[in-house]
Amino acid sequence: MLPETFCQHRRLALRWLLAGGALGLLPLPVLINAALAMGRHGFASEMRRVRGDVRINGNPAQVGSPVNYGDVVTTGYPGRAIFILGKAVYLLRENTRIELPAEAGETLSEKAEAIVRLTRGKMLAVLAKGRTRFRTPTAVAGIRGTGLYLEADPEKTYVCICYGKATLGSSVTGKSLENIQTRHHESPRYIYKSLRADGRLIARAPVINHTDAELILLESLVNRKPPFVGSEGSY
Repeated sequence: MLPETFCQHRRLALRWLLAGGALGLLPLPVLINAALAMGRHGFASEMRRVRGDVRINGNPAQVGSPVNYGDVVTTGYPGRAIFILGKAVYLLRENTRIELPAEAGETLSEKAEAIVRLTRGKMLAVLAKGRTRFRTPTAVAGIRGTGLYLEADPEKTYVCICYGKATLGSSVTGKSLENIQTRHHESPRYIYKSLRADGRLIARAPVINHTDAELILLESLVNRKPPFVGSEGSY
């Protein structure tokens, strides 16, 4: 058992790192080392960061609020949340609604998948091994343990498989569109509700609105690090 004073200092440092401007000010090697050090100990399925209007099943959330399978988590404007669910970590930006899977993906049979529904907003997630399917109004991303960023609105979805493997498809037509394998944000895509002028539902996209520092921090909360971070805490 760790001394309570040590745990308190670790929690305070983590809250400081999670504060809005801290991630952009710290040199990356410092952030990597601090984040990994703080993530070497136990974790629980709970809220780790709450800013503005954040709710679980319609009830106001705070740091330490439990998060369970099957919950609906929403953020207003302004609103931001970071939480752990099992061995997955989620970051929600403002005006976001996410329906969490009914069960842990790693406990399901090989033919089953945990389903996460992002009905609106912006979400960054890091996941352990296990099959998970993310659905938005226009897109489906079937993954096996990866990091991904999604932005969902009624007309299109932005998806970046930050690292790992995924099958991208249309939630409107039900058709598979592309298989993706990345290590460091190589293949972000837009997936549209309706066919574009070129007759396709999918198009290349830039890397937008998420950072390596955020991925490193999220992975550290469950004792992991992204594959683009080497053993010495560098790229």
